[in-house]
Amino acid sequence: MATVIRNPILFPSTSHRPNQNHSNNTFLIFRFPQTSRSSLHSKSRFAFSCSQSEPPPPSPSASPRRRPPYIPNRIPDPSYVRIFDTTLRDGEQSPGASMTSKEKLDVARQLAKLGVDIIEAGFPAASKDDFEAVKMIAQEVGNAVDDDGYVPVICGLSRCNEKDIRTAWEAVKYAKRPRIHTFIATSAIHMEYKLRMSKDKVVDIARNMVKFARSLGCEDVEFSPEDAGRSDREFLYEILGEVIKAGATTLNIPDTVGITMPSEFGKLIADIKANTPGIENVIISTHCQNDLGLSTANTIEGARAGARQLEVTINGIGERAGNASLEEVVMALRCGAHVNGNLYTGINTKHIFLTSRMVEEYTGLQLQPHKALVGANAFAHESGIHQDGMLKHKGTYEIISPEDIGLERTNEAGIVLGKLSGRHALRKRLEELGYELSDDQVQTLFWRFKAVAEQKKRVTDADLRALVSDEVFQAEPVWKLGDLQVTCGTLGLSTATVKLLSSDGSTHVACSVGTGPVDSAYKAVDLIVKLCFSLFLLPYP
Repeated sequence: MATVIRNPILFPSTSHRPNQNHSNNTFLIFRFPQTSRSSLHSKSRFAFSCSQSEPPPPSPSASPRRRPPYIPNRIPDPSYVRIFDTTLRDGEQSPGASMTSKEKLDVARQLAKLGVDIIEAGFPAASKDDFEAVKMIAQEVGNAVDDDGYVPVICGLSRCNEKDIRTAWEAVKYAKRPRIHTFIATSAIHMEYKLRMSKDKVVDIARNMVKFARSLGCEDVEFSPEDAGRSDREFLYEILGEVIKAGATTLNIPDTVGITMPSEFGKLIADIKANTPGIENVIISTHCQNDLGLSTANTIEGARAGARQLEVTINGIGERAGNASLEEVVMALRCGAHVNGNLYTGINTKHIFLTSRMVEEYTGLQLQPHKALVGANAFAHESGIHQDGMLKHKGTYEIISPEDIGLERTNEAGIVLGKLSGRHALRKRLEELGYELSDDQVQTLFWRFKAVAEQKKRVTDADLRALVSDEVFQAEPVWKLGDLQVTCGTLGLSTATVKLLSSDGSTHVACSVGTGPVDSAYKAVDLIVKLCFSLFLLPYP
C-alpha cells in the first residue's frame, strides 16, 4: 500500500528553506533500490528494456560496453557519447533556482553517481560564492576516482577575457580533470548590438583567449560560438578552425535561442564536421535551448550527425524555457539505438529518478506531472482501457520499465483509480488490498466507486476500504426504520410515533412522550426493541 504524505523530503537535505514556494501537492513515497558506486559505469551491469512493436536489432544494452578512457580531444570508441551536465551553471540561471554552495556540492556528488562525463559546476567569475562552490566541487567530486577509474571532468564557464578565464582556472585546477569553457557570440545580431565588434575582432579575441587558457596549464579547453544557430556558416567554419589551431579540444555548437528545427540543427552539425579545418582533432558538442520545445529532438539529431558531447540539464531546467533534459536525451538514445547508430552513454539510469527529485527539491522548481520520464504521471495509468492493457502486459502502454530509471512503483502496474478506471483495475486493486470478492459484489461496488470518483480526482485505498465495508461487508440489520412522526412545541411534552421493521419482515409501531423530539423518539424505539437507552445533554465545548 502506498504511503501518502504532504511536502515530503525525499532524500537527506540539510538546507531545505521554508521560504521557498513549494506547492501543497500530495506525493507518493517510492522505494529506491540500492546501487553500489562501483556499478555506475558498465552498461552491462543493470537491466534496461525498451518495448517495441517489433524487436529492434541488438543494442548496446544487450552486451557489455564500458566507458572508454578519457582523452580531451578524442574518444576511442566512435559510438560513445559524452554527457556534459550544466545543471549547476545554466540550470541555476532559471529564475528562482539559485542554490547554496552546500546544495551544489550535494548535486555534484549525485551527478557523479549518475555517471555524467563532465560537470559544468558554475561560472566562477560571476560571484565569490560561485567561485568557492566550483572550487569545492573540483576538490572533492573532481578527485573521487571510482574502482573503474571514472572521475568526472569539472568545468568552469568564462567569457572570452583574461580575468574570467584566469578565475575559472583558479577554481577548477584542483580537479584531476579540469576544463575551461569559454565563449563569445558569433551571430550578426549579437556582434552588432551586444558586442559591437567586427568579425575579425571576434575571431582575434576567440583565438587569443583559447591560447591564453592553454597557457595557464589547462589541457582541456571548450569553445562555444554563442548563437551558432543564427550565425553565418562560413564565419563559423573560420572561427572554429582558428580556435582549433589555438588549442581548443571541444567545440560546442549552441542553439542559444532554441530557434532551429531538428533537420536544420542536424545539418548544421554535419556541415561543421565537413567544412571546418582540423575538426577531426576535436570533439563536437551540442547545447540546445527549449524555446520551441525542440531541445531534445535537436540534441538527438546533433548526435546522429556526428556530435559526441551533448550538453543537458536535470529536468531540463535553464534559461527561459530551459535546456535539453538529461533524462530524455539519455533514454531516447537508448530506446532509439537501432536507428541512432547504436550510440551509447556512460549514464547509470538507475539514479535518474532520485537525481531529478533532488534537483527539484533544491531549486524549488516543481515538475509538471506529465514531464517525460520523471513527472508524477509518467508511469501512472487511469484510463480503463490502458489499465486493462497494463494488467495483462505492461508492454502494451509502457516502452520503458520505471525500475530502469530508479523508480519502484507502489503498485505493480502503476494503476491510478479515477472516474475513467474500469472493473478490471478496481478488482486488481481490491485484491492487492486483500479483498476477494465475487463478480456480483464487484459489480455492486463498481457503481458506488464510480459515484465517488466523479466527486474527487483520485480514489484512495481508504476510500476503497470504506466502500467495501459499507457496501459488501455491512452487517444484516435486525431492525429497520419504517416511519417516524414527531409532534413538539412550547405547550407541552413532545410526542413521537415510530414504525420499525424487524428482520422477519413484521411491522411494529409504538408511541411515546419525552422532553424533546429526540427523547420521545428514542423512548418509542425502547418500547419496541425492549432495550432501555438514556440520553444525556453534554455541555458545548
